[in-house]
Amino acid sequence: MIRTIVESAFQTGYLSVESEGLLKQVLATKCYQSEDLPDLAALYDAVHAGKIKREASSSNLLIEFPLPHKSS
Repeated sequence: MIRTIVESAFQTGYLSVESEGLLKQVLATKCYQSEDLPDLAALYDAVHAGKIKREASSSNLLIEFPLPHKSS
């Protein structure tokens, strides 16, 4: 799901409110894989660089970027 959202944002140049909400849900419930992190990082960087515009009107940070899990 994350890859689809990220690809859509890069294709359209916009991150919709719905997509941002889905990303927040996925991250909050930890329903993502470590393979999703590079895609999230690319999206985060593109939003901060202005390459992708957020549809959301709030100035709050896009997402809380998850830290990689450390294996013990």
